[in-house]
Amino acid sequence: MRAWNTVAHVHAEVARLLAEDAPDGGRQAWLIVACCTMLCFWFVGTTYSWGVLQGALVAERLAPASTLAFVGSIAVSMLSALAILNSRLFGQLGARPMALVGVFFMAASQLLAGFATHSVGGLFVTAGVMMGLGVSLCFMVISITPSQYFTRRKGTALGIVYSGGGFGGAIISLALEAGVRNLGVAWTFRLVGFLMLATCLPAAWFIKERFAPNRREFVDWSLFKNLDFVALFITGVLGTFPLFVPPFFLPLYATSMGLSTTTGAVLVCIFNFSSALGRLATGVLSDRIMGPLNTLLLVLSITAVSLLVLWPTSLSLAPLIIFVLVNGAASGGFFAIMPTVVSTIMGQQRMAVAFGMIVTGWGGGYLMGAPTAGYLLAAFGGSTEGIKAYRPAVFWAGGMALAASAIVAALRWRKSPHWRVKM
Repeated sequence: MRAWNTVAHVHAEVARLLAEDAPDGGRQAWLIVACCTMLCFWFVGTTYSWGVLQGALVAERLAPASTLAFVGSIAVSMLSALAILNSRLFGQLGARPMALVGVFFMAASQLLAGFATHSVGGLFVTAGVMMGLGVSLCFMVISITPSQYFTRRKGTALGIVYSGGGFGGAIISLALEAGVRNLGVAWTFRLVGFLMLATCLPAAWFIKERFAPNRREFVDWSLFKNLDFVALFITGVLGTFPLFVPPFFLPLYATSMGLSTTTGAVLVCIFNFSSALGRLATGVLSDRIMGPLNTLLLVLSITAVSLLVLWPTSLSLAPLIIFVLVNGAASGGFFAIMPTVVSTIMGQQRMAVAFGMIVTGWGGGYLMGAPTAGYLLAAFGGSTEGIKAYRPAVFWAGGMALAASAIVAALRWRKSPHWRVKM
């Protein structure tokens, strides 16, 4: 046992020294950022744009929105369900093999979904489960690998990576709407699959980790004795429930307002573009002004206010666009800042295990967030009853965001009662 502990200590010390010796820039570091950004462009962009395809499938009367929301939710929930396993695989396989396999699953899911557009079960397997496998692998790669190459500019680097998802969602949402209109849903799926193969395989090939985490660690249950970790874990559990409600339901909300499907797709585009800007901004805020924990508190608070105040009062297009801009920026900021918060508070040497465990806690929000909103919408009359039927779902989502921000505020106060301190 003493020998085992000695080896574990050596691994942890080597990881710590490697983290401290990160180049914090240079050609290889920025190449990693660029390649991870390309992967994020596709897997975040497609999942955030699911609402466009969902709206088209609802219009074709394949299934109600509450059912189809599960397809998109499964894809993102598997990111959480497999997070601990994937953190282990990262240490055993390395970044490049994980990224290549992830790209294969993502592209195959879209190609096969093109043959399943008349089957809810087929979409669950392809656009849901298979896509989720690919997303989960790629997410772990882009969350861990760039942070190994940076110290002071870690938040900025991860902000750039995650902004790729926001820009991807902005571009892909419009492309999907045009594809559905001109090619149909089936060929739109297939086109996305071919484009993923052409752009993501080269990017995945150039991704390489600086060092592998401790391969013996799978789950570190002792982390639950750490109040900082517990607070971050609960924050993720609560904070992920509302995050996919706006992008999944904005197209349907737009039609309930009497707007066109094109307008709904444009709203998703604006949401994702704002999300990209939010991801970039949180990285800069974290590194230069506020610190990662303060930035996390800010984005969760803005998410809560936008859901509780802005969306319920958006009775026309202009205020709805304001909500979309504000909520999109805050939502994107959450995803961009969480890896930096975990790395900063838990240490780079425990990043893979701690982040894997925290992301696993996101599974409930990923899987049930949008469907719960769909059930609340149906319970209060459905989309045919107009925009008032959406308010219970919106208030529920806002309440979850408010609870998550309260947990972060408590953690921040525990660290220091002086709110002006960068942290």
